[in-house]
Amino acid sequence: MKYDFTSILDRKGKDALAVDELGKLPGFAPDLPKKGFDVIPMWVADMNFPTAPSVTRAISERVQHPAFGYFTPSEDYFQSIITWQQARNGVAGLTRKAIGYENGVLGGVISALCAFSAPGDAVLLHSPTYIGFTSSIENNGRKIILSPLKLDSQNVWRMDFADMDAKLKKYKIHVAVFCNPHNPCGRVWEKSEIEQAMKIYKDNDCLVVSDEIWSDIILHGYRHTPVQSVSDDAKNRTAAFYAPSKTFNLAGLVGSYHIIYNKYLNDRICAQSSKSHYNDMNVLSMHALIGAYSAEGAAWVDELCDVLNGNVKYVCTYIADNFQGVSAAKPQGTYMLFLDCSGWCSSHNKTIDELEKSGWDVGVAWQDGRMFHGPASIRMNLALPFSRIQEAMERLNHYVFNAS
Repeated sequence: MKYDFTSILDRKGKDALAVDELGKLPGFAPDLPKKGFDVIPMWVADMNFPTAPSVTRAISERVQHPAFGYFTPSEDYFQSIITWQQARNGVAGLTRKAIGYENGVLGGVISALCAFSAPGDAVLLHSPTYIGFTSSIENNGRKIILSPLKLDSQNVWRMDFADMDAKLKKYKIHVAVFCNPHNPCGRVWEKSEIEQAMKIYKDNDCLVVSDEIWSDIILHGYRHTPVQSVSDDAKNRTAAFYAPSKTFNLAGLVGSYHIIYNKYLNDRICAQSSKSHYNDMNVLSMHALIGAYSAEGAAWVDELCDVLNGNVKYVCTYIADNFQGVSAAKPQGTYMLFLDCSGWCSSHNKTIDELEKSGWDVGVAWQDGRMFHGPASIRMNLALPFSRIQEAMERLNHYVFNAS
């Protein structure tokens, strides 16, 4: 393996929410571990790997020039996105006219909602639901209507199309947020599933806001299908949002982008995004994206996905073999695992709070899944060196799920 996915990063004191905020944010962050246990950060959805060398090199080269004045996005920036989308997602015909900057994917989602809905309007989302959607949408006065995903006989999460259609009609919903791939369930939606969902959105005259930030983190045997690629109507009905932040661990640099082909949608969403006069690009994040969306960046992502595939396979097998009463649908993408611990809690007469705390006490800093509308659920980040993954599973085995 050419790149480093085995070194254990000491992130303490290095601007890392994942470790520096433990014990400081009750109800959101895990507690600090008991004495004798170090922290294994498995909650915040960022990675415990160093980013791609092409990213740090691009930033370093730009920093060598000691002026950081006003600027506009370079042609290299737009071309990097166009080339990346074509190579990774099969997107043809993308031009810079369809690409727009966003400070963050959630900010872009809110700009789209504010452009096409009013406070008090209902918005359709699937559940389990990414906590960022919940907080930002409710913070902007919209009402969230959930359409629950269902596990099929093969333990694969599926959309309930009849429920989606019924709720769009019942609540007169005309804006939906779609997560592709899905966080926290890890589904990489099949083309036929997206086609069926988009037909329902079309029949209900519904704008689709598609969060595709996880589109590069695809595990073996699966392929990302951009929502806009499934039909001409989907191309013109959808505002899609992307960023290199999940893929390359760049959330702290700030910087995302949208792809919106429909000029009417694009104009209105761009107008809304501009109203804060604060939705402006950082010059270093621009160069970070250019470094990320390079040939070397692509090679690094391929190795990353190999590592994550191994981590996911190991953890899912370990849970099935050792943690009776705990189930987890194997993710097809992302590096998040969503555990259903209801069976274990019931058989051991424990609450989900007690279970979570027992993990935190031994340094397994996993995340309360109830924030994602998953009762008796826990979300786990598996983007760590394999040695840390092994250690986490052993601690959970000996001190939590099978403690004597």
